Amino acid sequence: MDSDFDTTLPLPTLDHAARRQHVQAALDAKTKPLGALGRLESLAVQLAVALGTDQPALFAPQLVVFAADHGIAARGVSAYPAEVTRQMVLNFLTGGAAVSVLARQHGLALTVADCGVAAEFEAHPMLVRLKTAGAEHGTADASRGPAMSEAQCRTAILQGRRLVAALPGNVLLLGEMGIGNTSAAALLMARLTGAPLQVCTGRGTGLDDAGLAAKRAVLAEALEANAQATRPLQALAALGGLEIATMVGAVQQAAVSGRVIVVDGFITTAAVAVAAALQPAVLAHCVFAHRSQETGHTHWLQRLGVQPLLDLDLRLGEGSGAALAWPLLDSACRVLAEMASFASAGVSQRTP
Repeated sequence: MDSDFDTTLPLPTLDHAARRQHVQAALDAKTKPLGALGRLESLAVQLAVALGTDQPALFAPQLVVFAADHGIAARGVSAYPAEVTRQMVLNFLTGGAAVSVLARQHGLALTVADCGVAAEFEAHPMLVRLKTAGAEHGTADASRGPAMSEAQCRTAILQGRRLVAALPGNVLLLGEMGIGNTSAAALLMARLTGAPLQVCTGRGTGLDDAGLAAKRAVLAEALEANAQATRPLQALAALGGLEIATMVGAVQQAAVSGRVIVVDGFITTAAVAVAAALQPAVLAHCVFAHRSQETGHTHWLQRLGVQPLLDLDLRLGEGSGAALAWPLLDSACRVLAEMASFASAGVSQRTP
């Protein structure tokens, strides 16, 4: 099934310097003091570069929640039981989750991808079944050995690529659900960046101090049990979850097709970081929606050299932060396209 797998995909060539200069000049000519729209201006420039056009316009935005279960959850690394993954998938499908509300508010098409939830769901228009053979109900316990085989990891990546290739639009907003997936993300951060677990590991769904200490001890076991998994794809297979692997493929495909990728919080950042470790150019397509309250997120954003749009103390996941940031992307494009220039409006420019 993974015979067509390639680590990287041919990304579009982006004319960063020339387009940035041209679009910034267009913004500087608008009826405002230079730089007066602050980071909205830099966002407009980024969107122009990512989409390869001086007049970026966003259409048919797709918010995908990638869901899977994690064997390591049995070690008590979350404040919630593993069955919450299944329950929340049902909540997404019936429209009761936070991301469901926000998607409706902002006109975002919502898809739920079952990448390895420990359950079988009835057919639903919003649900896509992307289970991987041998890991249909989630990964193994990474504290005892590899969470999945490298073949299963490759298959999950391919599933993500194919999913995005079939979706319309030029924007992909990333969401996720999986009890235990802050542990997988923390493990990937520790292995990919070399940062200590103390920095990488946070409270997730709300662990108290004792629970956090126990979680870090379990994650230390997982790093030791998978010490040989040092390369990005090895680490993803050994430590990461099926939803993270599927997101890696989704990020790759979105970048290949010239889409903007709106990155939610800590777990979606883990997927982007793996994709960027394989192909750094994917970062040019990524808008980081917010700074999560999860401990490691700030450090990881700094390592990637990116700045999030929002800082609202969010720690929900689901793509909630990506949905909240969406109007800013729309506004950035509209300002660039619709705002009058000094010349067109007959407004006097700044006195020399």
